[in-house]
Amino acid sequence: MNVKATLSPEDLAHACADAMWKEDDASQGLGMEIVEIKPGQATLSMTVRPYMVNGQRIAHGGFIFTLADSAFAFACNTHNDRVVAAEGNITFIRPGKLGDRLVATAREISRSGRSGIYDVRVTVNDIVIAEFRGHSRAIAGTWLPVAETDTKQK
Repeated sequence: MNVKATLSPEDLAHACADAMWKEDDASQGLGMEIVEIKPGQATLSMTVRPYMVNGQRIAHGGFIFTLADSAFAFACNTHNDRVVAAEGNITFIRPGKLGDRLVATAREISRSGRSGIYDVRVTVNDIVIAEFRGHSRAIAGTWLPVAETDTKQK
């Protein structure tokens, strides 16, 4: 069965996210939740817990980065290719605080060959606190089985 031929792009994106989520101990362990998945897009949320605040008593930037990186990962894995980060950077605009529900929304900017570019906006109550840009690289494999096409001449 060729899943790309039998599933709509939306259903394919959801199936890939489900398969990836089952293996994602990091995102689950930090209490992240998948809010929305679409082809080339993902929205994840996470509440800032006491162990996530730094000496300034604000959300540690590493946790904000991790949420953005996870949203990026889910967005770039919606096409049934296994994809990893090649590069990511973040700009912190405002602090997150203990108890804040952070929402990271990732969207595909460009995807060509094995490479992609994704932007992620992290918000609290619709106020932007960080902007992340990630560059992706497809690796071998798929999330769902894909039928081999027999190209041998008979």
